[in-house]
Amino acid sequence: MTVSRREFLEGVGALALVAGAIAAAGESGLALFAPAHAQPAAPPAATVSTEELMSPGPLPDEVLGSADAPITIVEYASMTCPHCADFHAKTFPELKQRYIDTGKVRFIFREFPLDPLAAAGSMLARCAGEGKYFPMVDTLFSQQRTWAVQKPLPPLLAIFKQAGFSQESFEKCLADKKLLADIEQTRERAANKFGVNSTPTLFINGTRHTGALSIESLEKELQPYLKS
Repeated sequence: MTVSRREFLEGVGALALVAGAIAAAGESGLALFAPAHAQPAAPPAATVSTEELMSPGPLPDEVLGSADAPITIVEYASMTCPHCADFHAKTFPELKQRYIDTGKVRFIFREFPLDPLAAAGSMLARCAGEGKYFPMVDTLFSQQRTWAVQKPLPPLLAIFKQAGFSQESFEKCLADKKLLADIEQTRERAANKFGVNSTPTLFINGTRHTGALSIESLEKELQPYLKS
């Protein structure tokens, strides 16, 4: 699904209004609707400058794996994207076991929210604290159907209370305008500099691939970089 800058900013504004309303009224039942994402046909793979891809963005990268790995995978994902959830349920566990944990792949996850609810999920994952980002991303994807709903804030609060959030810290995170702006800048940078317009998008040593690749398809892309 392709979302224009104007549409995203309108959604971000809606999220800010919701967060402000929560903080003012203590109300957790306000509605944020996350639309379904259609997965477009994958365009031909394109290569971007790895130096530019790896240059610092507005937020510190969330990274798994060895800095010395011969392969770097950068994933841009939206927390409400069902294809991203599918990738993280079916492909990512095998990728992690076979390649990340064995020192062959360095994996970087970056936010590319396609709607305000996805931005909210990304914000909360960032606020979870040291060592909790990836567990919360995994939880949000695995429980996507429970919180990507018409009234998402109560189930989101329930999920993050299990990670140690209080009502106050939950509301404070969603009202963090600087964090929201940094996530928006991360998205804009990916769209404008790297041609990202759908999720999930993977960059494998700088080469762009779109869609929820199977582990078999992903391995075909990785093997040439592992041959000595």
